[in-house]
Amino acid sequence: MIGYVTLGTNDFDRAVDFYTKLFAEIGAKKLFGNERMAGFGTAMGSPMVAICKPHDGKAATSGNGTMVAINAGTEENVKKLYAKALELGGSDEGEPGPRGPGFFGGYFRDLDGNKFVAFKMG
Repeated sequence: MIGYVTLGTNDFDRAVDFYTKLFAEIGAKKLFGNERMAGFGTAMGSPMVAICKPHDGKAATSGNGTMVAINAGTEENVKKLYAKALELGGSDEGEPGPRGPGFFGGYFRDLDGNKFVAFKMG
């Protein structure tokens, strides 16, 4: 149902580098980009995470209560994404582990403060 999620950034080049390295951990890559926006995923037409310089020219901010969930497919991939995010300068929001029946997740924030969970369901 979700086509893509767009997150604002205040340092576009740094964000492109962060997401290129982060999503490589699960076989995703930069699928499109220009001077103000880049989209990451596994294929055009599949769900993506896009980053952009805000259109209004104001500072990008992270939403309180907003979180992007990345289906990592396996517990190993959850751990890899979480570790890579921290290695790249992201911050911890909850180490990978079980979070109730059938859900395994690791929580982190990117360089602009946007919150993510890498998860495996089932």
